[in-house]
Amino acid sequence: METVVHLPESENAASIKEVVVALVAQGVQAKHDQKDWGDWIQLEGNETVISIASERGMTRSATIEYAEGEDDHLEIPIITAFRELGWYGTDEDGEYRL
Repeated sequence: METVVHLPESENAASIKEVVVALVAQGVQAKHDQKDWGDWIQLEGNETVISIASERGMTRSATIEYAEGEDDHLEIPIITAFRELGWYGTDEDGEYRL
């Protein structure tokens, strides 16, 4: 399962550090992993990852890629972290408040 999240254009971009701190505050052991091909947030002890679009450490969008069965215990804390940062979700029907 994937969930696409983003900040509205009217909001300032968030730092990747802010996102990681928000996840940790929700009890998710998150770590920024910067690779040549992009930025990821790894969740310790889980296969679920967050692919985060960034430019100079700032971000406006991310895709949460849940590993099979892990959404049961990770979806609420991850979505809560992004909601508290003012992010929105996007699906085939458009934008929605997290």
